[in-house]
Amino acid sequence: MLTTPRTRIRRVTIDDAPFIVELLNDPDFIRFIADRGVRDLKGATEYIRMRIHLSYDLNGYGLFLVEDAESHEPMGLCGLVRREELDGPDLGYAFLPRHRGRGVASEAAAAVVAWAAEAVGVTRLYAVVDPENTKSVRVLEGVGFRFERPIALGGDTKEISLFVRGGQEELGR
Repeated sequence: MLTTPRTRIRRVTIDDAPFIVELLNDPDFIRFIADRGVRDLKGATEYIRMRIHLSYDLNGYGLFLVEDAESHEPMGLCGLVRREELDGPDLGYAFLPRHRGRGVASEAAAAVVAWAAEAVGVTRLYAVVDPENTKSVRVLEGVGFRFERPIALGGDTKEISLFVRGGQEELGR
């Protein structure tokens, strides 16, 4: 578990399924990230097992739950994602609307970036973001990412922005 002044960052559990349903059905999540088709607790449980837990098992990292340090209310997800199209892991995050605009995404992202370097040995990270998601772009720039180029992932025709942090010699898998 990671901690910041306002958050606890931990592995997602099956008990987090109600939160996953809420987050994955947030209109901004669907608009800027994707519609994962998760609409109920059964779908959320499957998503946790087959995407989040599988990533922990295969890669040693994945998306983590970010919760309020005092109340333990789930606020969002932040962690590392592994995509075949990229040469290393990418930083991913999403927060519920009521927790945006307070700096917790930046706080969690900085903690995950530091953890990736210290615990996993990955110092070159990628991030992909819809260029229209200017708040997310600001979070990335605030934790040291820079725009590299437009990219289309997974057969999508829509290009998104690829950001990178770290040098080529530090490439980690």
